[in-house]
Amino acid sequence: MEIKKFKFKRDKYRKTRGGTSHFLDLYCTKCKNHLLLYQKDGPGILKRLYLDRILAPDELISSKLLVCLKCSSLIGNLSIYEKEKRKAFNLIPGTLTKKISKGEYDV
Repeated sequence: MEIKKFKFKRDKYRKTRGGTSHFLDLYCTKCKNHLLLYQKDGPGILKRLYLDRILAPDELISSKLLVCLKCSSLIGNLSIYEKEKRKAFNLIPGTLTKKISKGEYDV
């Protein structure tokens, strides 16, 4: 397997949230399966996953539902965040576990 190293996206959304970012590995709470690598901007809880911040895998960006590939649990559904007019998955509380990451993903 090849490991891909990501860099932070630096744009107006990051600056709006205080200019701080970190990478998160997100896992299904039910089966502990790794779902995706995400760039979280700013402090606070994770309420939604913006599509432009999902770094890997790319296949998730084109789906309308965020579902665990291993156990088929529903994690979130696609919507448009009205304040910023950005597509995002609204998360179902308690369905994700997160760990801080170095921004690396096995391809």
